[in-house]
Amino acid sequence: MTTDQALLFSLFGVLFALLIWGRIRYDLVAFCALISASILGLVPADAVFSGFGNAAVIIIALVLVVSRGLMNSGAVELVASRLLSSDRTLPAHLGLLSVVGAGLSAIINNVAALALLMPLDMEAAKKAGRSVGLSLMPLSFATILGGMITLIGTPPNIVVAQYRQDALGEPFTMFAFAPVGLVVSVIGVAFVTFVGWRLLPKRLREQGEDLNIDENLYVAELKVGENTGDDDITVGHLYPVADEKDVNIIGLVRSGRRLKGFASAEPVKQGDYLIVEGEPKAIENFMGAANLDFAGSERHKGGLKGSSLSLREAIVPDGARIAGRTAFSLRLLYGHGVTLLGISRQGKTVHSRVRHQAIRPGDVLLLLGRDDRLEAAVNWLGVFPLEGKTTSLVQRNKAWLAIAAFACAILAAVAGLVYLPVALAACAVFYIGAGLVGGTEVYEAIEWKVIVLLGSLIPLGQAFETSGSAQLIASSIISLTDGFPIWIALVVLMVVTMTLSDFLNNVATCLIAAPIGLQIAQTLDVNPDAFLMGVAVSASCAFLTPIGHKNNTIIMGPGRYHFGDYWRMGLPLELLVLSVSIPAILYFWPL
Repeated sequence: MTTDQALLFSLFGVLFALLIWGRIRYDLVAFCALISASILGLVPADAVFSGFGNAAVIIIALVLVVSRGLMNSGAVELVASRLLSSDRTLPAHLGLLSVVGAGLSAIINNVAALALLMPLDMEAAKKAGRSVGLSLMPLSFATILGGMITLIGTPPNIVVAQYRQDALGEPFTMFAFAPVGLVVSVIGVAFVTFVGWRLLPKRLREQGEDLNIDENLYVAELKVGENTGDDDITVGHLYPVADEKDVNIIGLVRSGRRLKGFASAEPVKQGDYLIVEGEPKAIENFMGAANLDFAGSERHKGGLKGSSLSLREAIVPDGARIAGRTAFSLRLLYGHGVTLLGISRQGKTVHSRVRHQAIRPGDVLLLLGRDDRLEAAVNWLGVFPLEGKTTSLVQRNKAWLAIAAFACAILAAVAGLVYLPVALAACAVFYIGAGLVGGTEVYEAIEWKVIVLLGSLIPLGQAFETSGSAQLIASSIISLTDGFPIWIALVVLMVVTMTLSDFLNNVATCLIAAPIGLQIAQTLDVNPDAFLMGVAVSASCAFLTPIGHKNNTIIMGPGRYHFGDYWRMGLPLELLVLSVSIPAILYFWPL
């Protein structure tokens, strides 16, 4: 072992130890490791920051932006909401939920797919009166499995594809992962649907409705616009939609006056306002399903209405500017481009019109506007925004436009007409121009910690390979499996990669395992694609712990999981993935 190899092994040992420890942000750890490697002379000075210009980094960032645009357009919700229902049995619900989750993860980032489906699953669990812990973990695992199907579904696929281009001159194509990924996803989804959830702790089946998260119920005004106002539509026609979206219709305003004792047969006319009560996301969903608009939109056609909007919750303290006054008297909409959509008053029903209601200290306001204007309005009103209580307003009328733009970008890339990063960039620019993603939202959509991690580790991975360290580990694996069939070396590589991925970020695992896989294949003089595909599959399979994959971390709180709950379903699933993926790899990518 040379001095450089010893230094690199020591550096990676410290890096992995700090990443597993988890007390220091992984992007900071990786960046410090990069700088240390440069100081030690392990990474050339002109290559220290080369990783940040790598195509893999660009693709991951653009996929996140495009995913945000698809979510903001309601394109993903359009598919999911029509397929998911709380009336099905748990296995039927899990089967459909997992198929939808895996399918969405194949075309958008798997973290984004989980973020969209998790609220729908929690709502279905609430209505069915069952523990959401029984379905969130299967959903998380299904989205991880679905990400294996395409190049853009998960970061390990992107990293392996780019590594293949750097090492062999040509990357994996968009659907090169599909044959193996589909086999693994189908078998994995079947497992979590029929077997996996039964392995979870008994306490999750006994928690029932206790898992519901308390939310403020808001009274809000929703305007009847051109798409809803029709002589044939009555309040009664809207009741089934309101019930489905968990919203109560409690009033109707016409010509500035609230109708008393209105019947379900009361016609809904253009210009009327429906008074509804519900949680912020439920109100937003009902507004979209019933083709309603927000109060005040008629004053801002082409302005507030045409931009990327968000709902923000804020509590009113003593001494706030708005305390004792109304949003209308403060000219909140006219002066600040923000409208007061709803009020929550400690369980009490607000009887007068929302924008004409005098606000009291202790009220929680539901404000609607662009993010930059919301921040300014919150400061001007003197209210305190509630952390994590922001809901994006979905622009459902642009769903098919967003789908068409995304499909054109993917088809152009698959046909070889446009380089994939350029195609995704063009799609992102189109979404920005169409108002699906705001200027600041572009930067918010990108997971910058992952970008810094990847940009820092790429030069380290290159140094690991050029120094002969990867060859050293590859030789050890070959020696260990000497006398056995060649595919046993693939099994060992995948087991080691999968184990590391359960405790490390999958991008970090992939950047180390890919060079080792290539060195094994070249030493044995076999097809390197089989080993690279094995790295991609095993690096994505982080099912044993809540820290191996971000999706597992996201569900831990809402599902009330313990650290030790994951291996109950995760260990059998990882063994199943190994037993299924290895024959699939050998069939589709023969040695």
